[in-house]
Amino acid sequence: MDKTRTLFIIDDDEDDRLFINEAMKDLNIPFECFYANNGEAALKHLKDETVPFPDFIFLDLNMPKLNGKECLIEIKKLSRYSTVPLIIYTTSSNQKDKQEIMQLGAHYFLTKPTRISELCVCLNNVFSMDWNQVAG
Repeated sequence: MDKTRTLFIIDDDEDDRLFINEAMKDLNIPFECFYANNGEAALKHLKDETVPFPDFIFLDLNMPKLNGKECLIEIKKLSRYSTVPLIIYTTSSNQKDKQEIMQLGAHYFLTKPTRISELCVCLNNVFSMDWNQVAG
């Protein structure tokens, strides 16, 4: 049986959060998800050492209060999460955004697909990567 993956999804759009949930179910991968709907709530969650440690962090760029770029910078300051793959999950497909975000320390840039089957392929790619070679 596959290991249960713990995902922390930071996205203000509930539909996008549910989209990941549905894709995980379709992939038949054991998982649990935790959510934050903005960067401030995400940082509060991540600083709470009593919450489950995530295997992956999915971060949207366009959010209220503290946007994804600002949130990414703050997460990178939390050494506890230095080896957790940080996946940018956004509607942007702008190459300039991608380059800037990767330079700030994101591990993977995923443009939000419009179909669940496409998201399943993307998530399979994410989960099959050797993150020991990438993160850290």
